[in-house]
Amino acid sequence: MSLRHREPPSSSIDGRTQARQQTLEEETYNVIPIHNLLADHPSLRYPEVRAASAALRTVGDLRKPPFVQWLPHMDLLDWLGHFFGFQADNIRNQREHLVLHLANSQMRLQPPPDNIDSLDYSVLRRFRRRLLRNYTHWCSYLGKKSNVWISENRRRDDDLRRELLYVALYLLIWGESANLRFTPECICYIFHHMALELNKILEDYIDENTGRPFVPSISGENAYLNRVVKPIYETISKEVENSRNGTAPHSAWRNYDDINEYFWSRRCFDKLKWPIDLGSTFFVVSGRKRKVGKTGFVEQRSFWNLFRSFDRLWVMLILFLQAAIVVAWEQKNYPWQALKSRDVQVKVLTVFLTWSGLRFLQSLLDAGLQYSLISRETLWVGVRMVLKAVVATVWMIVFGVFYARIWSQRNHDGKWTNAANQRIKTFLEVALVFILPEILALVLFIIPWVRNFIEGTNWRIFYMLTWWFQSRAFVGRGLREGLADNVKYTLFWIVVLATKFCFSYFLQIKPMISSTKTLLHLKDVSYEWHQFFHHSNRFAVGLLWLPVVLIYLMDLQIWYSIYSSFVGAAVGLFSHLGEIRNMQQLRLRFQFFASAIQFNLMPEEQLLDGRGVRNKFKDAIHRLKLRYGLGRPYRKLESNQVEANKFALIWNEIIMAFREEDIVNDKELELLELPQNTWNVGVIRWPCILLCNELLLALSQAKELVDAPDKWLWHKICKSEYRRCAVIEAYDCIKHLLLAIIKKGTEEHPIVMVLFQEIDHSLEIEKFTKTYDMCALPQIHAKLITLLDLLIRPKKDLVKVVNTLQALYEVALRDFYIDKRSTEQLEEDGLAPRSGSGKSLLFENSIELPGSDNETFYKQVRRLHTILTSRDSMHNVPRNLEARRRIAFFSNSLFMNMPHAPQVEKMLSFSVLTPYYNEEVLFSKEQLRTDNEDGISILFYLQTIYADEWENFMERMHREGMENDKEIWTTRLRDLRLWASYRGQTLSRTVRGMMYYYRALKMLAFLDSASEVDIREGAQELASMGHGIGLDGFGSQRAPSSRSLSRVSSSVSTLYKGHEYGTALMKFTYVVACQIYGAQKAKKDPHAEEILYLMKNNEALRVAYVDEVSTGRDEKDYYSVLVKYDQQLDKEVEIYRVKLPGPLKLGEGKPENQNHALIFTRGDAVQTIDMNQDNYFEEALKMRNLLEEFKHHYGIRKPTILGVREHIFTGSVSSLAWFMSAQETSFVTLGQRVLANPLKVRMHYGHPDVFDRFWFFTRGGISKASRVINISEDIFAGFNCTLRGGNVTHHEYIQVGKGRDVGLNQISMFEAKVASGNGEQVLSRDVYRLGHRLDFFRMLSFFYTTVGFYFNTMMVVLTVYAFLWGRLYLCLSGIEASVVANKSGSNKALATILNQQFIIQLGLFTALPMVVENSLEHGFLSAIWDFITMQLQLSSIFYTFSMGTRTHFFGRTILHGGAKYRATGRGFVVQHKSFAENYRLYARSHFVKAIELGLILTVYAGYSPVAKGTFVYIALTISSWFLVMSWIIAPFVFNPSGFDWLKTVDDFDDFMNWIWYHGGVFTKADQSWEAWWREEQDHLRTTGLWGKILEVILDLRYFFFQYGIVYQLGIAAGSKSIAVYLLSWIYIFVAIGIFVIVSYARDKHAAKDHIYYRLVQFLVIVLIILVIVALLKFTHLKIIDLFTSLLAFVPTGWGLISIALVLQPFLRSTILWNGVMSMARLYDIMFGVIVMAPVALLSWMPGFQAMQTRILFNEAFSRGLRIFQILTSKKS
Repeated sequence: MSLRHREPPSSSIDGRTQARQQTLEEETYNVIPIHNLLADHPSLRYPEVRAASAALRTVGDLRKPPFVQWLPHMDLLDWLGHFFGFQADNIRNQREHLVLHLANSQMRLQPPPDNIDSLDYSVLRRFRRRLLRNYTHWCSYLGKKSNVWISENRRRDDDLRRELLYVALYLLIWGESANLRFTPECICYIFHHMALELNKILEDYIDENTGRPFVPSISGENAYLNRVVKPIYETISKEVENSRNGTAPHSAWRNYDDINEYFWSRRCFDKLKWPIDLGSTFFVVSGRKRKVGKTGFVEQRSFWNLFRSFDRLWVMLILFLQAAIVVAWEQKNYPWQALKSRDVQVKVLTVFLTWSGLRFLQSLLDAGLQYSLISRETLWVGVRMVLKAVVATVWMIVFGVFYARIWSQRNHDGKWTNAANQRIKTFLEVALVFILPEILALVLFIIPWVRNFIEGTNWRIFYMLTWWFQSRAFVGRGLREGLADNVKYTLFWIVVLATKFCFSYFLQIKPMISSTKTLLHLKDVSYEWHQFFHHSNRFAVGLLWLPVVLIYLMDLQIWYSIYSSFVGAAVGLFSHLGEIRNMQQLRLRFQFFASAIQFNLMPEEQLLDGRGVRNKFKDAIHRLKLRYGLGRPYRKLESNQVEANKFALIWNEIIMAFREEDIVNDKELELLELPQNTWNVGVIRWPCILLCNELLLALSQAKELVDAPDKWLWHKICKSEYRRCAVIEAYDCIKHLLLAIIKKGTEEHPIVMVLFQEIDHSLEIEKFTKTYDMCALPQIHAKLITLLDLLIRPKKDLVKVVNTLQALYEVALRDFYIDKRSTEQLEEDGLAPRSGSGKSLLFENSIELPGSDNETFYKQVRRLHTILTSRDSMHNVPRNLEARRRIAFFSNSLFMNMPHAPQVEKMLSFSVLTPYYNEEVLFSKEQLRTDNEDGISILFYLQTIYADEWENFMERMHREGMENDKEIWTTRLRDLRLWASYRGQTLSRTVRGMMYYYRALKMLAFLDSASEVDIREGAQELASMGHGIGLDGFGSQRAPSSRSLSRVSSSVSTLYKGHEYGTALMKFTYVVACQIYGAQKAKKDPHAEEILYLMKNNEALRVAYVDEVSTGRDEKDYYSVLVKYDQQLDKEVEIYRVKLPGPLKLGEGKPENQNHALIFTRGDAVQTIDMNQDNYFEEALKMRNLLEEFKHHYGIRKPTILGVREHIFTGSVSSLAWFMSAQETSFVTLGQRVLANPLKVRMHYGHPDVFDRFWFFTRGGISKASRVINISEDIFAGFNCTLRGGNVTHHEYIQVGKGRDVGLNQISMFEAKVASGNGEQVLSRDVYRLGHRLDFFRMLSFFYTTVGFYFNTMMVVLTVYAFLWGRLYLCLSGIEASVVANKSGSNKALATILNQQFIIQLGLFTALPMVVENSLEHGFLSAIWDFITMQLQLSSIFYTFSMGTRTHFFGRTILHGGAKYRATGRGFVVQHKSFAENYRLYARSHFVKAIELGLILTVYAGYSPVAKGTFVYIALTISSWFLVMSWIIAPFVFNPSGFDWLKTVDDFDDFMNWIWYHGGVFTKADQSWEAWWREEQDHLRTTGLWGKILEVILDLRYFFFQYGIVYQLGIAAGSKSIAVYLLSWIYIFVAIGIFVIVSYARDKHAAKDHIYYRLVQFLVIVLIILVIVALLKFTHLKIIDLFTSLLAFVPTGWGLISIALVLQPFLRSTILWNGVMSMARLYDIMFGVIVMAPVALLSWMPGFQAMQTRILFNEAFSRGLRIFQILTSKKS
């Protein structure tokens, strides 16, 4: 034992202390019983804990709080609590928090302090600086003096206590601030004033008013909560009510950010005062007058936000486009040839006019979107807006005037004279002044530290200088990276931009010029309709250019995607990813594996100069040696048994964890594990899978080299390390075995001994091949195998054993020796029994086999048998793919660069936090057994998908004593439920995964402190205990030993000394924030029982929940509660209960839930884990290495978020799940790798990232929570981190599992949620600030990887629209016909555009990163094969479809809002979704749009002269047709049994019932069409005026069909008059009229006088027929016109309905509304029939269903699974 764990001193206790002792022991505690330092708890052995605790008790001579009885056991926190009115449980919580943190920090001190029993001052000072760093920044930003009165350079005696008081005060404020924790600067404000009052108490001030010692202005019971937190909380709460559940515009109410940013200006001191003045304007919520509006930023819904936030990007693109068109207009081969002409040079200068215009636009947008910021208190903001607009206008005029002067002089002189050139020079001088700010920015970009200094210091002069360029904000200052990083990402972007601009110029812009000129010069066009502007084709030119410009604006995304894939691959290669891809490669390296584990996972003796260059160099050399096996590290292992034993313990524990998870079976376990050294084997005993076949190869070598000398033969064998080991091990084991089964004291024992002694001797003198005949070896081998076969059998046949031994003896003596000896000689040498002994047969009575309970012996026999007999190469062990992947990843990661592991005692401590609401915890018996409508139960499904794991599970159950398989539903039910839950996305899976941290830390703590003797003895003890332990996971009926509190008693845990538990608990806690656990307990919800069961089985698990307690009639109190399961009392106990100011959820639910539980986490880091994640034991071993990264600099900063790689584990379910997981995997690996290095813009995207806990909780927590705007709460943590000067890195040597959605509907809802979230981000202040405060190139990286990605996806779809509408215009107007007549080719540029658009649409640009990442990690061929398979499984259809989802929701959110959290549900998807359900989900986002595009394509095919040539038509429109088909057919292709004829028929009936069902008030959308239809219009109700106007403008496009087609009808008789169009409206009105009449007749007469209703119908039909006949007779109407006119009038009707929906508030009360509804219903029936038609056709065709099933479940098929049975519900 090390000196550090001293026993707590015993002391004599008198009666009074004894009574207190009892109450102390009863008090519950979280991690350490700090209240009772004499308790028997493993953590209290650490002197550091006692030192920290003692430091808190130094109240000494401080003035005691008035009106309270001061007790001797009270400490500084109680003192603060009584003075300032904090809650008791908050004090207890923060006391433990503080003690734990200080103790952990002191343990890490290097070198350790001289006096380990007292708290080291440097630890405390460092912590105080870290905790209050944000506060000091805030003070200096506002020009206030900090109220922390401690001088930084000299030390006073009471400084230690003072530091403690400041730290404790901050923690107490933070711990009770509830929702205010989202407003960090508000907490700074509160701390500022409370610290001042604390100083007054410490300096013994006298209160002037009373003449008594100073008392804080806020004190008394719960005073802090009631008088500080509650008023601000209630203001936020009222603001949230104003938001009308998030539907009001963001500009109408203040969110968390607005409240926080109020404290960024000095006005908060004047207005709010202290104690807080409740009459301040800050608290006024309603009414126009004295109200604080938005602060810092106004989130206005508008597409202009994209331009406003990223104006530099758009300015660059627009100016280049303009310059490129000017240069290309000359139609020279290369741009520099055109630029030789002075005319062109001067024309290019027009970019300055455009630029000044864009500046003006920017200033207008600033004013238009941000006017709500201006109030009496913030007039300067308004002044700046006006000034900016004025200055921009002046620049526009100046440039216009100077530019006009150039041309007037040129035209006056007729050529370029000196005077004209002089005017150009003047113009350029003016331009130089204009771009001065840009030049300055460039200079500052090149020397980043100057900019950081200017932004970071709060000097007034700098503020004055920068005031003009950007509003002053507390965040977003000093974001520049170091020079090296700067160079890296600048180079990257310069290459990307150069590629894009070359491509755009030569392949997009230049080819368009000739066709543009043709169109402009086209004279006498024969228009086919009434043309309003006769003399110009400018509109047509515009339509031709539109798709080109749209693609030009978005294709940077493609280039980014291409380059980032290759850069990511390069970075991955250099970090040694994918070097070990499979078991074969692991074999080659396994010999160095032990050393790699030793090097990476075991702490070295840490020397004091651990950071020097020399050490880094030594490290690098060592890693090289390891990686390429230089210097034979395994030789060292044999000599150093302790290292070998440590390696064996770790490796076996990993394999044991695999066995518990049922991904290997018992046999594979024996093949994979490293047995402990028992039978005196002289070499390290590698796992059997490495030694397979080696012995037989050695034998064949011996046979071939019969005459070779010993040395040569041995040299040949030693070429393979495993062969050498196999030979030595086999020999040693046979020797041991034979001597073990022959009784000692018999005659045979010495004979066998002598036999082996002779062999040993001949080996020593290197005469083995001379003495023995190698050809006899195969015979001996065969006999040995026979012997082992007999020994392995359950029933041992002694007679046969004796016979075999006799035969073996014969061979050894007769055939093995080269020199034959006589019997006498043999007797003499002791190799035969003495002839006088009277023994007839050898071995007859001298054999004694160990009993069958001697597991170790027989395990060794089995191993020996395997070594002797195995012929196969065992490439497929383990056969489970997941097990192989995990072993390969783990072993590969150990050869990657990672920081050295510290000892567990010295590692950073951390917590894991999981928010949980109401998802599955554990599947119940009913859930597992109940069949869905296809007759499939979850269990049957899991047994099918995970067939091998099910077998392993049953094998484990039988070994644990299950007699027959029926017991699985009775005595073994819990095991079964756990097995199933570990394969779903359940809480129990997540908890099991996270608790591996605890298990790993205990084992590492044991290995750190165990001496050599401990490990050696432990290894022997484990070996002698054999196989039985460790595999009896939970559920086995075994009394838990006093030590084994853990859920799984792993094999190593039997060796623990006891202190490991304490160490692990101090370093790790797991808090699950089960928000409604209290309500679940009250309702007796089964979820609550399951959560309790999880707590019971995991001692480091804590559950935090919000408890609602009714106090009055309608009043409730709310509490944050933390509970744990007490193993001694055997029940759940409450640890802390902190009162909240009101209901928890003001903003988005998940961040609020995380925030309330954050106060119960501990440690320096917190890992955020979602409900759908998993973890692995072998990865948990690397956690302490990962946490060391916080100490290393990345660039100029240390990391504040460590990004961790994810493994998507849901890929095997169906092809859809596979596409999704492939896409996700490439993003979470390759995508984020590039973002972190070289681009430096990785944010936080979801969950396994590790946060620097103290950094984040003093800066607003680990997510943002404002309603709607922060709907993607996670990414805002990354934005906040970057803006506040944090640093996000990405590490790939450790991974966490993650589940993804698996069905198309779930995936679409997930995509919809993310796209809507991105739509909201566009409006947010964080994106605006990042767009402006990051330097140009980082801004590009940021744009193209967050909102830009969604924006550009939308651009692709808009390109299709623009292209098709443009073509439709050209063809219907007759321009196309004229162009064709003039034979000009305008198709070259269009071909480029279409190809680019098609490439994106097929998902190739999401596929490239996938292929590159796959080839990096699994090899190029397998990556290509995967890619081809994906294409065959129609992945392109899926990617095209999901592009539509993203576009629809992103665009709609920016226009109208309406983003909401969509719970996707994470079940298993093998059931058929009905047509009605698919229609509800996709009608508006995909089907209607696809039908519209399909209609355009049809009309185009009918009327275009170009389309007459089939090939041209196909070439132009194939990508568009593909889009249309994908959007219509995808939901059915990826729907199980999507093309089953009977289901299709049922679905159609169901759809029609749904359409016609009227329902009542409470009808849900899935029951009645009306309810659904109303829900679909929600966003139009909440949208603003601009949203409505834009929506109407967009809807006007539907009227174009009618205008274009009417003139093509026969009845128009070639007339081009406007009257034709106006007359066609008669048709619309007649149709509506007839519809109204029939409806009226139906409502009035259909029930009573049915005959009238029929009469009306008859008359209407007769009338229609008469009219048609009359028209045919007297006009030019043709029969075909009747059908063509449908193409014209159907869109018009839809356009009318769409506009009516926008005008809903006015029409709702009128008589028209029912008509609108009835028409809309008819349209939905029509759309339903159109979508249903292809589905019905494919269902009717034979063989299609089987093919679709094949496509959808190919992965599962290829693994030989019975998916088809699942689908056709033929259960065996």
